[in-house]
Amino acid sequence: MNLADGLSATVSVRVVPRSSNEGVAGYEGGVVRIRLNAPPVEGKANEALVRFLAKTVGVPKSRITLVTGEKGRNKIVRVVGVTREALMAALGL
Repeated sequence: MNLADGLSATVSVRVVPRSSNEGVAGYEGGVVRIRLNAPPVEGKANEALVRFLAKTVGVPKSRITLVTGEKGRNKIVRVVGVTREALMAALGL
């Protein structure tokens, strides 16, 4: 199966940087809140988000891309190789 032709899921995320604990902080209005330890400078929060999602969902980091929101807290993330239902279940939602 070619991943470009296969499954992918997108999710709206609001990042809460510099949190003491990393993890999913809730789901409201179609947006998943994710707490990250990393500061929001020089792309560190984006890297931490990709790393967190890859570990939580169980996919390689190369299958996760930021569609929008590279410079802000609100982002849209695409994960290739999973359905939206599987993605939300992996996030505990």
